[in-house]
Amino acid sequence: MTAVDATTAGVGADPISIFGPVAAPRAVWENVGTTVAPRVLPALERRRLWERRYSRLLALTDSVIVLLVSALPGALDLLLTPVVAGDVLNVARVTALTTPVWLVMLAAFHTRSTQIVGSGSTEYKRVAHATGFAFGILAILFIVFQWQGVREQLIVALPIGLVGLLVGRWSWRKWLIRQRRFGHYATRTLIAGKPKDVEYVIRSLTRDGNLGYTVLGAATTQPTPDELTVDGRAYRVVGTMDTVAVHARELGADSIVVASRPDDDPDFIRRLSWDLEGTAAELILSSPLTDVAGPRISLRPIDGLPLIHVRIPTFEGGIHMLKRAMDVFVAVLALIPVAMVTPLIALLIKLDDGGPTFFHQVRIGRDGREFRILKFRTMRTTAEQELAALRDANEGSGPLFKLKRDPRITRVGAVLRKFSLDELPQFWNVLRGEMSVVGPRPPLPSEITAYDGTVYRRLYIKPGITGLWQVSGRSDLSWDESVRLDLRYVENWSVMSDLMIMWRTAQAMVRPKGAY
Repeated sequence: MTAVDATTAGVGADPISIFGPVAAPRAVWENVGTTVAPRVLPALERRRLWERRYSRLLALTDSVIVLLVSALPGALDLLLTPVVAGDVLNVARVTALTTPVWLVMLAAFHTRSTQIVGSGSTEYKRVAHATGFAFGILAILFIVFQWQGVREQLIVALPIGLVGLLVGRWSWRKWLIRQRRFGHYATRTLIAGKPKDVEYVIRSLTRDGNLGYTVLGAATTQPTPDELTVDGRAYRVVGTMDTVAVHARELGADSIVVASRPDDDPDFIRRLSWDLEGTAAELILSSPLTDVAGPRISLRPIDGLPLIHVRIPTFEGGIHMLKRAMDVFVAVLALIPVAMVTPLIALLIKLDDGGPTFFHQVRIGRDGREFRILKFRTMRTTAEQELAALRDANEGSGPLFKLKRDPRITRVGAVLRKFSLDELPQFWNVLRGEMSVVGPRPPLPSEITAYDGTVYRRLYIKPGITGLWQVSGRSDLSWDESVRLDLRYVENWSVMSDLMIMWRTAQAMVRPKGAY
């Protein structure tokens, strides 16, 4: 190697020749002097600061709950039985073992990851999985070392602790949502892509104010127009996609959503990620796979080629047997209070107009099979005969018939509908296997005739007493939106999503919206 060759052998160390160190060319050292790693800008630091603060709050809450619940079985045992020195030592040992194992599993399952905090079902699912895994490990340890106390932990600490953790996460999520309404703890977002794609992403991110995205503006493939109007609100177009990183710095955006990339620039995403180093916390790619839930999507890189795998939905098998078991369990529990309130509701209906208590109607269930739905009667007995005269006043969309002030509804019926109490007898349909607790809205035979090939997919599973349509606005939804929610549920449902919908339904009954 000659002295000249040595000068180009590497950058960052003194070049070496057989005669010793030699001076590198001036140009090489000038380039090294200008190569500086990206520095974190204030907008990104603010984002990381609130993420760390929120994570610490969750960790503190989890620790308190886990510690108290871990000690609860032993404390109850000491209170109910004579105190022995060995028992006190065993309680301390059980608590000292359960607490760290449980907390380590919560951390190992990334239950406080910034990617899922405040997301709802995903966060709760991870907490449940971490708790189950922790107690599985504890059970093994207790059996191996022949320690006492595992039964009490499984019977008392596991259910109470899981409920406590979920309630804690739910409470913090509600707090986070309230903060986001004032612009706190929210992701400052810039949307980039073709105008139509940008509009779709903005509409999706702002439809529900709980998602935590504050849209600062858009960068499109064309420099005009100066603004995009989405659902009556104007969003500033800050420039073209080539200048996204520059405008992110100017606006203090900590997140960039790429709705679509330029057709003639395959390296756009990689180059943009480099330009955003130190500026944004994340670069989000909007997928054209609309209404495909996360559990059905997996990313498998093959030789540097990121392949997105989408699992095709199935409509039978073990998971559907689990859904049926949950339906039976919930229906049996629900029919007990329903049986208790039915005499009172029947009396009120009878006093109102003297008609029958229950209303039977033919609906379409899974695979197009007909069944008779059971509800508390909320309309006059002549409602079906009066329908033809009201057709022209229809306020519903698509094949649905809806009137906000339907003259056929009785006084008692209006109250029952407002709080969804008229739906309670349908738990009998659930017990019979004709319906599910959660599912698409059960359609009338007349509605089926207006279905196209896509809408028929809502008949692939059993209809439900409640569903995404009910907790998302009910009668205030358009026909297309109602169908979209039903189809999304049909293809992506899970046990955890069903539990979330049941919980949201209970909230909707207390604070009704779109029920008429």
